Amino acid sequence: MDAHVEGDLVRLGPDGRERFYDSRGYGRPDDGGLALSLVEAAHLLYRGDLDAVDGRGFREFFEGEGIASRFIVYKDLRDRGFYLSPAREGWVDDPEGCDFVVYPRGDGPWDDAVEYRVRVVAERESVPADALGDLVLAVVDEESELTYLETSRPSFEGGSRHDAGPRTDAALLDDRVVVWEPPDGLYERGFYGQPLDEDRTAVQLSLVEGAYLAERDALSFDAGRESVLDRGREAEGERFDRRLTVYAALRASGVVPKTGFKFGADFRTYSDVSSVSDLGHSERLVRVLPTDHTFAPRDLSLDVRLAHGVRKEMVFAFTDGTEHGPDVDPDADVRWLAVQRLTP
Repeated sequence: MDAHVEGDLVRLGPDGRERFYDSRGYGRPDDGGLALSLVEAAHLLYRGDLDAVDGRGFREFFEGEGIASRFIVYKDLRDRGFYLSPAREGWVDDPEGCDFVVYPRGDGPWDDAVEYRVRVVAERESVPADALGDLVLAVVDEESELTYLETSRPSFEGGSRHDAGPRTDAALLDDRVVVWEPPDGLYERGFYGQPLDEDRTAVQLSLVEGAYLAERDALSFDAGRESVLDRGREAEGERFDRRLTVYAALRASGVVPKTGFKFGADFRTYSDVSSVSDLGHSERLVRVLPTDHTFAPRDLSLDVRLAHGVRKEMVFAFTDGTEHGPDVDPDADVRWLAVQRLTP
């Protein structure tokens, strides 16, 4: 069968459409024949369904077209029983930001359903955070093994909306806050801080918790409520405002955030806290990052693996940290990204 390269496509005659598109979902019909992407042509050469493209067999074609990572992913998904299309303008809807559109098993490019939108990256490439969400990241490592990471844009909604109680005096220590006479329910129902002793006569708060409560006029400091903000910024710089924004957004969503230090994250979250005495397991780990963050696939995989190991979902929160007062908007002031391992 005559196959030749034309730009970034490989073109076949009329027989190509019947043989490869109608029965197996390769390429797109074009001018009475069939247009294939380079990676599709390479796969057909690899399988022996095409003998050559402009006289080149699989080895010469594979070495010359710069498609190694995409070919590895394409072949893997085909081997798993999926039909998929390269994300080209005119071939699929909304091709921007991905390399392949994968159809549900049993469906093909002639159907409307889409199972995954896949972006291919090599292990050493960087990935801007704002390019993720509602797609699958296919990471090809240095040994050509694949890791699939499914990314989505989650929402937070919980039933833990507790009044912090009347305004209470608090003491600012080096890197924490102490409430010596806490109001009823500050810890037990609101899950703020940790008791200083078994009798819960005093509660220790983190700087983030202290700043959050101070901004809502629930805590009073001798040096004013700005003092706890200043102390947090001295300790963490701009990161403190970002963490405070995310903390406030989670509380506004009815979710209780607590430190995620033991899990290597900023927060762990509880969607429903009626009483600390009847506390379930946290559901998510949250890492706070600046809005212009760029991921290294290795670091992304590490966070997701850690969260999976402790049976939690990994969520990244992106914010500039400029709004963390009572008017914080969980959807407008923070961009959320959930990532988890996927086996297609």
